[in-house]
Amino acid sequence: MFLSYTPPTVLALMPENLLTIEQVAKYLKVDKFTVYRLVNQKKLPGFKVGNQWRFKRKIIDSWLEQNSNLRTKNSNQ
Repeated sequence: MFLSYTPPTVLALMPENLLTIEQVAKYLKVDKFTVYRLVNQKKLPGFKVGNQWRFKRKIIDSWLEQNSNLRTKNSNQ
C-alpha cells in the first residue's frame, strides 16, 4: 500500500473546503454535541465519510445565511 506525499507548501495553499464536527463547532461557537444533534435532526447539512461527519464550508456559510434572523439589503421582505 502506497501513500501519496503532498508537500507542505501545497497543503498550505489548499483551501479548507471540508470541515470536521469539531471545526464546525468551533466555527459556529457551539459545543460539538450541538452539531451532532443538528445533523441527526437533519437541520445542518453534512455527509459521512466512513463513520465521520464532514461539512462543506460553503454549504455551512449558506446555511448560516438562510437560517439567520438578520435581513440583508438585497433580501426580499
